Amino acid sequence: MHEASKRLAVPLLACIAGSVGSAQAAEIVAERIATEHLELRLERLAEGFEHPWSVAMLPDGRFLVSERPGRLALVDEDGSITHLEGLPEISAQIQGGLLDVALHPLYGDGENDWIYFTWSKPDGSQTATALGRARLDDNRLIDLETLFEQEQPADPGRHYGSRLAWLPDGTLLMSIGDRGSPSRAQESRDHAGSILRLTETGGVPEDNPFVGDDETLDEIFTLGNRNAQGLVVTEEGEAWATEHGPLGGDELNRLVGGENYGWPEVSLGLSYGAQQPVGEDSLPGMRDPIHVFEDRFAPSGLAQVSSPMFGEWQGHLLAGGLQSEQLHRLALDGDELVDSEVVLDGQIGRIRDVLQGHDGAIYLINDDPQGSLYRLRPVD
Repeated sequence: MHEASKRLAVPLLACIAGSVGSAQAAEIVAERIATEHLELRLERLAEGFEHPWSVAMLPDGRFLVSERPGRLALVDEDGSITHLEGLPEISAQIQGGLLDVALHPLYGDGENDWIYFTWSKPDGSQTATALGRARLDDNRLIDLETLFEQEQPADPGRHYGSRLAWLPDGTLLMSIGDRGSPSRAQESRDHAGSILRLTETGGVPEDNPFVGDDETLDEIFTLGNRNAQGLVVTEEGEAWATEHGPLGGDELNRLVGGENYGWPEVSLGLSYGAQQPVGEDSLPGMRDPIHVFEDRFAPSGLAQVSSPMFGEWQGHLLAGGLQSEQLHRLALDGDELVDSEVVLDGQIGRIRDVLQGHDGAIYLINDDPQGSLYRLRPVD
């Protein structure tokens, strides 16, 4: 669909030989950012992406950045950007487009070198959240496969969800938003408003919580999720999601298979028009959030810190925010939030995705018509 085009990122201001990973050209955005435990340096590695949505780091240190209008960018070590050929047809309207991108957990062994991605797939005048995979061959994608698409499409534009995260057993979690119709999140025969658990080829794991339940679709892992755009599986094997509320009421949830997370029957957010409470604060049989963010955080992107370079942050979560333009550090003890801190506050604008790279640094992208890829790491 898309022709490959190669362009250089806007010239960067400094070239820093990184102490982690490759010697990536970097513009220093903030020399020192003071936090409770660390001083951090914020650097821009590349810029000029159109509404970037997700970032993945290849084993050789290059990056894949999805752009919502329907492009997948390959970012080289010098900051140059190549747009890859071979994507499927994509409906890029409002919130829809090319969305998450993730590597197979065994990527690099030759056999499992699959790039997984989600997108809003056209279906007549409507669109469906879809999952596909392909292989990287120079400047194009090959062996493209569509693995899954939601059964009931909707009018284009709203609440696709679309985050991906791998569980330790090799199954894949995928979020799907309520597609702008809240009641769909409580419809157990509808993929909308749920977290799915799939095999690496898009099938149904035999031990999914609702397999054998004629009232619920086999792919569903959890119900009652409004629009989860942060998703991570921790080193301990636990799945966590950050989820958009309506007007406020943004949530951090620990995902447990078979549970119902309440939307729209339970929410601490307000309706957009009348600004009245939506649903109840809590209900029997529905799982309460671990944490509700203050004001309009608008979560997108979630990562766990496991890198030794971040010292006392190990095991903590980093949650990005769109409306808030903030990055939050969240320390948990079991299912209890025991400490939190605002790490970034407006320095890069609307934070769309957060990733810990295999080099130990934290990478972020911002949602902007001319978005950028950033690196966050402790000051040497």
